Amino acid sequence: MSHIVVLGAGITGVTTAYALLKRGHDVTVIERHRYPAMETSFANGGQLSASNAEVWNSWSTVVKGMKWMLKKDAPLLMNPSPSWHKYSWMGEFLGSISGYKDNTIATTRLAIEARKHMFATAESEGIDFDLEKRGILHVYYDRKSFDGAQKVNELLQAGGLDRRAVSPAEIKSIEPALVGDFFGGFFTPSDSTGDIHKFTRGLAEACVRQGAKFLFDADVQDVVAGNQVTVTWRPTGGADTQVRTLNADAIVVCAGVGSRKFASMLGDRVNVYPVKGYSITVHLDDPESQNGAPWVSLLDDRAKIVTSRLGPDRFRVAGTAEFNGINRDIRSDRTKPLVDWVRMLFPSASTSRVVPWAGLRPMMPNMMPQVRKGSKPGVFYNTGHGHLGWTLSAATADLLSGLVDEYSQGQPRRVA
Repeated sequence: MSHIVVLGAGITGVTTAYALLKRGHDVTVIERHRYPAMETSFANGGQLSASNAEVWNSWSTVVKGMKWMLKKDAPLLMNPSPSWHKYSWMGEFLGSISGYKDNTIATTRLAIEARKHMFATAESEGIDFDLEKRGILHVYYDRKSFDGAQKVNELLQAGGLDRRAVSPAEIKSIEPALVGDFFGGFFTPSDSTGDIHKFTRGLAEACVRQGAKFLFDADVQDVVAGNQVTVTWRPTGGADTQVRTLNADAIVVCAGVGSRKFASMLGDRVNVYPVKGYSITVHLDDPESQNGAPWVSLLDDRAKIVTSRLGPDRFRVAGTAEFNGINRDIRSDRTKPLVDWVRMLFPSASTSRVVPWAGLRPMMPNMMPQVRKGSKPGVFYNTGHGHLGWTLSAATADLLSGLVDEYSQGQPRRVA
């Protein structure tokens, strides 16, 4: 048994901790917040969506992005101010266009595998997270966008996904609450939705029951890897701010957008960029609103908006991509299109009580998660999942724990 430190208690860090515990390791999770799942894993779109596995690296995305730069309410917003990190990331993004097809297929397969792990874990640990297995419906307003989606669908099917085209009449049958004039859509019956915050908190409690230690309100100052890994950290939640050190056999960086900083400390390059996304949680406080909101999860391709129903009285709507560095401000001009979208497509659902939120997706330029060893012994990465962290985390955690196992089995046993 090895002592493994996991940096980060979001969905990726907690699923990684759980997978390591299942393989018999001693695990300590370090988190700068007071609780798990308080950043990007707090209020995302809620979709567990293999059907959204298409990577963004395509010339069509680039063309759309250039057009959207001139609109403040566009799905993608770019702060044009100079930043070496941002422009180097974009250069690598363009260089990854050649991998678009292979990466989309690989992501689809990983997403399908992940759902098996997640559902099995939730059942064995008794985690209630408002899971809805009603599928995900993608809708399109015109033939051109629908035909483009058909090409994407061929890649998703090549990855093993059961996803079929549906007519406007079938769209209405699948989700009667949806109002709109659609050319057609695609339906993925095996996709689902759930509350990422509730799942992550529940899984963290399961980790504690199995012996994991969580250090909350812990600001990591430095990480050094050599014969062992040493983490220097400082408590931030009270009067005691004395710097402390923690030694371990190995470390797994699952720190979201902070992973780039920690990788640099460890002599590695993990070029994640913080791509901000917004969500609103619409509270359905009356029977008319509850009946007027959808139960089937949706993806509106034109607006780049996704939805999930979180129990009888909450409706989550999320979207947008904002390139603006480490900026967690919640802008009303970015959440307003989400509210307007609800009012247009679900007019019976009241938007009188809406809670806005913003989170930073840790995105790699090729849109593929980093599940790998570092350059130094005992260093590992499970990060960079972008907009699919919720969807992919259970599978990448299993892959990462296998890498740690291989490493620990080849190391001499430490004497305490």
